[in-house]
Amino acid sequence: MSKRFVKVYPRFERLWHWTQALLIAVLMFTGLRVSGVHQAIPFGPAVMLHTLSALTLLVVWIFATFWLFTTGTWRQFLPKVEGMLATARYYAYGIFKGEEPPYQKQMLRKHNPLQAATYFGLKWAVFPAIWVSGIIYLTYNFWDSGSDSTFVLQIVRNIHLLAAYVIFAFVIVHVYLLTTGHGFREHVKPMVTGYDCIELTPEQEAYLETNEPGRLKPVAPAE
Repeated sequence: MSKRFVKVYPRFERLWHWTQALLIAVLMFTGLRVSGVHQAIPFGPAVMLHTLSALTLLVVWIFATFWLFTTGTWRQFLPKVEGMLATARYYAYGIFKGEEPPYQKQMLRKHNPLQAATYFGLKWAVFPAIWVSGIIYLTYNFWDSGSDSTFVLQIVRNIHLLAAYVIFAFVIVHVYLLTTGHGFREHVKPMVTGYDCIELTPEQEAYLETNEPGRLKPVAPAE
């Protein structure tokens, strides 16, 4: 195995990531205003901005989902039990002792087992919950039929808030983990340039050199 800088994050994935991050930040800010947590902006504009940001993010996710399945990248998010406990132990204990992470990023598997499981849960449980509840919430005037609707709306509201706070917690943990290990800059840089240092088998390295040389950074000459 050799370590090389490989473009593991294509342009679309990076654009999707940063657009999603910006829209989620706007949704959290406006959502907290709609919930009455702060009064930084008027209620009406907050609702409008929240709705527009949510619809924009829905379009982004539709395109991203299409891209994931047409490129086969969706396999990166399939969780594996193997290595899960070792990774969990590392984040809970080893990382504070300066230990090396038990999982090294690979060409065909850039997420560690815990990351894959987290993203899988978000994409298949939390995101659908917040979208379905949000759309039901948004179309309340079309299905409102009296007191029973008010009760249903309360359930929908609580599901929407619960999913939102789960995403909020994920964002906090995600940003925190960017400050660990090699530091914030080193963690963020790959999602800006697309290149990250990963381990390649001789076969993978030979394949990239021959078929996709643009994905490899040239090896710096030894001094």
